[in-house]
Amino acid sequence: MSTQTPSDDLAGKISAIQGQIGQLQTAVQLAQARDSIEDLQTSVNSLDQRIADLRRKGYAFDKHLEDQAADYRKQWQALSPSVTQQINDQAGSLQSALKPLETKMSQLVRLGNNPSAVQPVMKGLEADVKNLEDKVEAVERAINGMYDQFYSQLSGLQSRLNKIEWTMKALAEATFRLLPTESGIMAVKAVWARTGEEKKGDPSGILYLTDQRLLFEQKEEIATKKVLFIATEKQKVQDLMLDVPVALVEEIELSKKGVMKNEDHITFKFGAGAPVNAAHFHIWQSNLEWQSIVNRAKAGEFDTDRAIEIDQETLDKIKSTPGKCPYCGGDIDQVVTRGMDSIKCKFCGSTIRL
Repeated sequence: MSTQTPSDDLAGKISAIQGQIGQLQTAVQLAQARDSIEDLQTSVNSLDQRIADLRRKGYAFDKHLEDQAADYRKQWQALSPSVTQQINDQAGSLQSALKPLETKMSQLVRLGNNPSAVQPVMKGLEADVKNLEDKVEAVERAINGMYDQFYSQLSGLQSRLNKIEWTMKALAEATFRLLPTESGIMAVKAVWARTGEEKKGDPSGILYLTDQRLLFEQKEEIATKKVLFIATEKQKVQDLMLDVPVALVEEIELSKKGVMKNEDHITFKFGAGAPVNAAHFHIWQSNLEWQSIVNRAKAGEFDTDRAIEIDQETLDKIKSTPGKCPYCGGDIDQVVTRGMDSIKCKFCGSTIRL
């Protein structure tokens, strides 16, 4: 049985309005809008350093990244003064609108022991508080609207940089090494479904795409000892399991799996000379995006988008690859990946220097 009295109920309502007034005292300063602008400024200022770090780590593509960063910086320099001015103007107006409400709040507290006198003041104050809250929200939406298109475009670039940074970190930790002049394009967390259908125990790791190869490296902790189905000992496994020249990718199939059909799966079918006929992966990125970048790599499109050029001597090596083995005369049908300095004849086993 409730022991709350009408006086307790009234005191609770007054306390709730006080809480709303307290929140408004912060909200009318538009602190959230100011924080968003500061975060945006920091993001714009950090672009140059992020891109420079990626170049230093060997990311060779997207030759217009530096120009994009400079363009965003110019756009923001032109836009930010008007946004800041609008925040200051609107904050001053909202703070002025709050003062009468603070006065009414003081009056309401003084009348707290007189229910008949409190009710009309409280109803009027509740309406005023709601109106000011709505006004603050409208002002915040209007301010956001001043730069939402710019923010959306910048977020797209940041998302791309995040993926590339993750890729370069994964490559730095990989057990394999890139060939001379080979450059990483993208990496993604993946499970290699060896039978075409993902099953418990399938290797989990990272799928890599470079401008020369498609690779999968298992990278996970595997239970080596269990007690009552709980792993008590684990061993880290990291091993390159698939290494295929991207030129041997002949077909790409996409599928959505899982109960909600929200899992991205991709199947690569390879031509003659590949270690496997096909490989099916569950990946944690858009499979459409991966289909696109693999096709671009296969077509050599990334070579035209390089920020770090390849020396002519390396290109000439590929052009001068012999069609027949100089030792046994056997046909050489091996795909020569740029950066390789030798190939082995499949007939006589001789090493042929390029």
